[in-house]
Amino acid sequence: MFPTFARLNLDIAAAIQKALPKDIPPALKTGPGNLYQVLSRHANVENKIVHQIRWSEKGIGECWWSITRARFKDDGNHGKAWGYKYWRGVRVSPRAEQIRGGLKYKWIEGKSVGKPLSEYK
Repeated sequence: MFPTFARLNLDIAAAIQKALPKDIPPALKTGPGNLYQVLSRHANVENKIVHQIRWSEKGIGECWWSITRARFKDDGNHGKAWGYKYWRGVRVSPRAEQIRGGLKYKWIEGKSVGKPLSEYK
């Protein structure tokens, strides 16, 4: 007879975890990350809405960037992104502009709502 997991009395979940790599690439992790990690999780980044977590921490709601295009380098960890900035629900960018601070701050999808950082983890 062939050995099987049932006969060997092994845990299938443990065997799968052992076969997978220990560290997931940053671009595939869910939750906050730099702007390019958050955007590179999707095949199409056009019209994605993202915001800096610090806006929510400061209680600044209804602020976000609406992405128009992005270029990625280094497996989605670096790059450039362009979009329209909305501040307190009003578009303040007359045209699409390059987004600054993409690596400097933590970003997450959606609009800012004034939640503390602990709710994003």
